[in-house]
Amino acid sequence: MNAITRTSTAMLLAAALIAGASVHAAQTASPEKAAMARSASTITTADGVQLYYKDWGPKDGPVVVFSHGWPLNSDSWESQMIFLASQGYRVVAHDRRGHGRSSQPWDGNDMDHYADDLAAVIDALDLKRVTLVGFSTGGGEVARYIGRHGTGRVKKAVLVSSVPPLMLKTADNPGGLPIEVFDGIRKASLENRSQLYLDIASGPFFGFNRPGAKPNRGLVQSFWAQGMQAGHKNAYDSIAAFSATDFREDLKKFDVPTLVIHGDDDQIVPIDASGRASAKLVKGAELIVYPGAPHGLTDTHKDRLNQDLLDFLRK
Repeated sequence: MNAITRTSTAMLLAAALIAGASVHAAQTASPEKAAMARSASTITTADGVQLYYKDWGPKDGPVVVFSHGWPLNSDSWESQMIFLASQGYRVVAHDRRGHGRSSQPWDGNDMDHYADDLAAVIDALDLKRVTLVGFSTGGGEVARYIGRHGTGRVKKAVLVSSVPPLMLKTADNPGGLPIEVFDGIRKASLENRSQLYLDIASGPFFGFNRPGAKPNRGLVQSFWAQGMQAGHKNAYDSIAAFSATDFREDLKKFDVPTLVIHGDDDQIVPIDASGRASAKLVKGAELIVYPGAPHGLTDTHKDRLNQDLLDFLRK
């Protein structure tokens, strides 16, 4: 064995030992320490789930944290993140457990875990005076975060096309959607979820099924690609999380300035049972209705949304 080979071998052995020590440390860390463990772009929660996150813009800028919709990931916020980062804001977004580049745990695909994961990201990065922005399922995540963790680190909140207060029709929520709607989504997911995501994106999500609408192939492909990155079981379980979770008590705990934005042609999360209802439950909430806007207005109406977010942040 020559000198170069011996040196290379030694370097490889050293690297392996260091890696092994790191893995062992992570495995033996207490849950409290595990919740704070992070690398350059991941955070490990107390129950061992690795969450991928983005942290853009100046680190000393006002903080905006984004929570994404189903079955997407943090890439769905890129138009808002790059805009606000260019305006001097620090913008953070993570891939929800089971989605995107995060771990795909078999269990824990529910709103309580989603909210606790959001708390883990905020705590690990030690973010303060945060404006929370949630889209669709992410709006439920924001609501449950405030319900479970309070507003000690929160300055403002924004709900965009969001699922609260409760999507499912029940005896005390007659304006909700019948269970058959969500059972149909579950059935389609099991039969061919790839086709389901294409159908949602090329139809009601962006309003491409409306007369005269011109489908945008890029948006459809982006939705499909993000959806297919999600774990099958995780995305399936999340259907119940976004449809059957009752956020009414969470919304009543909001004690920070809150903006609700919703399109009045939202075919996925109808405005009357969601945006308008949430605005009534959150004390002092401001409601902005986008006439003719579909569910996916973060893309179809991104310029207006970006400006509305900026105006709200500057207040």
